[in-house]
Amino acid sequence: MARSRSRARLGTALALTVAATLAPVRATAGEPPAPASAPGHRPAASPCHAPVRPASQMTVEPCDTPARIIEKAANVVPTAAQRAWQQREVTAFTHFGMNTFTGREWGSGTEDPKRFAPPRIDVAQWMRAYKAAGAEQVMLTVKHHDGFVLYPSRYTPHSVLAAPGKPDVVGAYVRAARAAGLRVGFYLSPSDGAELPHAWHARWVEVVRRKHDEGAPLSLPERVALEDRGRAPAGLGRFGNGSPATERTIPTLVPGDDRAGAVRDGRLPSFTVRADDYDAYYLNQVYELLTQYGPVEELWLDGANPWADAGITQKYDVRQWFGTIRRLSPRTVVFQGPQGVRWVGNEKGVARETEWSVTPSAVDPWSVLSGGLPNDSTDADIGSRAKLLAPTTKYLQWYPAEADVSIRPGWFHHPWERPKTPARLLDLYEESVGRNASLLLNVPPGPGGRIDAADVAALTGFGRAVRETYGRDLLEGGRAPGAVTFDRVGLGEDLRHGQRVERFAVEARTGGAWRRIAAGTTVGHRRILALPAPVTADAVRVRVLAARAAPQLKPVTAHLTGR
Repeated sequence: MARSRSRARLGTALALTVAATLAPVRATAGEPPAPASAPGHRPAASPCHAPVRPASQMTVEPCDTPARIIEKAANVVPTAAQRAWQQREVTAFTHFGMNTFTGREWGSGTEDPKRFAPPRIDVAQWMRAYKAAGAEQVMLTVKHHDGFVLYPSRYTPHSVLAAPGKPDVVGAYVRAARAAGLRVGFYLSPSDGAELPHAWHARWVEVVRRKHDEGAPLSLPERVALEDRGRAPAGLGRFGNGSPATERTIPTLVPGDDRAGAVRDGRLPSFTVRADDYDAYYLNQVYELLTQYGPVEELWLDGANPWADAGITQKYDVRQWFGTIRRLSPRTVVFQGPQGVRWVGNEKGVARETEWSVTPSAVDPWSVLSGGLPNDSTDADIGSRAKLLAPTTKYLQWYPAEADVSIRPGWFHHPWERPKTPARLLDLYEESVGRNASLLLNVPPGPGGRIDAADVAALTGFGRAVRETYGRDLLEGGRAPGAVTFDRVGLGEDLRHGQRVERFAVEARTGGAWRRIAAGTTVGHRRILALPAPVTADAVRVRVLAARAAPQLKPVTAHLTGR
């Protein structure tokens, strides 16, 4: 719709050409309305004739026609927590742990806890650096694949309790983040090298030694295991040990447990599960984190299993995990979980040119990691009409992308590595946030407990560039009447009505004539279009050329970079 010159001094036009139109969405996004029928009322319509109501997850019924499946996809909307998550466009990731002191990326799980010995842990400095980059959320690796835990857990000997000074890194991190006004997330690796069964590990290390002696190439997990041979895993042997699922109480109280009174009188929740040894261990750690340091905004469940090729794996009861997380922290968005967020499919911080937040699943998303997406989210196309209408599709879900990348080549700090430049970080911002994803930018502190000065400078320059470019919309900048010059165009959909645009074009008016300056496919939360050269125009408009339902676009914005 046109924006009058009296309001913005620059005309903005919007033209819509859509392939289909559906009834207006009136429900609040992410909060489906209550069922229309109640006891005593006439029965509800059959699944394939009832009105399509907005929801974050929908079932594809066998009787659904292709048109009805697309109608459902157009009305898949984020939960309130998902929508808030997408508005926090940049999250700072903190990889800090045993690997910081061993120089590794993946540890073995046999490391001596005394090696974790930072002289100080300046978490306030971390938060200042992250805020300088424009981050609105931070996420800490509480436990990486080596199994070393950064808070004093009751359930493992492999934690900061065995390190010099016994520092509660998680507690300090959460307090500093909240004091800085930042939201908080935790990364708690499901894989755990410290919990490998001891007898199995000893046999495996011997196999690795023979491979090495024969000159065969070794994988990264094999190399670190060989380096640490002679040391047993530091935990209690619970990962993949084949133990049966039995009835357990969460939290599992330990001798002298300081929570016993609170659990007994109901100030802390307690519930019964059926779990094997490792699932019980993991659920107890989730309980500790979410009751002692939470609630939190995001919980990251990495899907890596470094020892799968060696024949050891752990079958996770993820449905029970998701239920526990939901019970303890209802607004936590789970990475790789239902009504959560997904991996973008690479570790480069780059989203697809066509990035759908509405994705199909062949299985119930509450029963698996990765939301049922094939090939671990790496496919080039995960949400097109062809994917939605595939015969394997049984569910539709709101499942937005998170694009992870490290400021350095590695995820943990290594003194020989250098950070990316502010210009490169700005490119990644445009290629992630600007393509309907969230940017998860890892900035690892060094062994001294501080973020390196070079990283701080890069973050500061990056944050300044984002603010200078995108902190002002030239279409609302109060300029004198006439044309403005810009080289970036910003679009966005109102996610309370879902994601609907499939193809669009952007046109600019110069000297009374309209010409196309950009085009694209999906829009979603935010779409940034980098123009090949600056454009001077007195009006901009968007033509929606294809959509799944009537699109709900936010006002178009225009920006000029300092490049």
